[in-house]
Amino acid sequence: MKYHYYLFFTLFVASNAFAVEPSEFLNNSTLENRARNLSANIRCLVCQNENIDSSDSEFAKDIRLFIRDQLVGGFSDEEIEEFLVSKYGTYILFKPEFSRYNIFLYLFGPFIFIFGIIMISFLFLKSKKGN
Repeated sequence: MKYHYYLFFTLFVASNAFAVEPSEFLNNSTLENRARNLSANIRCLVCQNENIDSSDSEFAKDIRLFIRDQLVGGFSDEEIEEFLVSKYGTYILFKPEFSRYNIFLYLFGPFIFIFGIIMISFLFLKSKKGN
């Protein structure tokens, strides 16, 4: 009985791991590699925590096809990423660029998070000690 769960889990993971359909592959292996590298850094806005290479949503498929069309059209990786960011915002990138908008998050975010954890722990322990 327990092996059925393992089989289901294996099939589920395997089906999502290869969301790129064979009809989407480019004949040129260099362009296909570039498309795969770009797709790995582009977030599926439907799935949100999955790149478009792993997602089987219609949005991901459309973006994968768009990227391949642009590569065949001669556009650079940077131009394609810039277009996607201009259309969908920096959230579409898994690794957003370091800019003046997110400098606060990169520089002070970890310290604020750690300080918050310490304060919550301190207040929790203080309330337990008072009872």
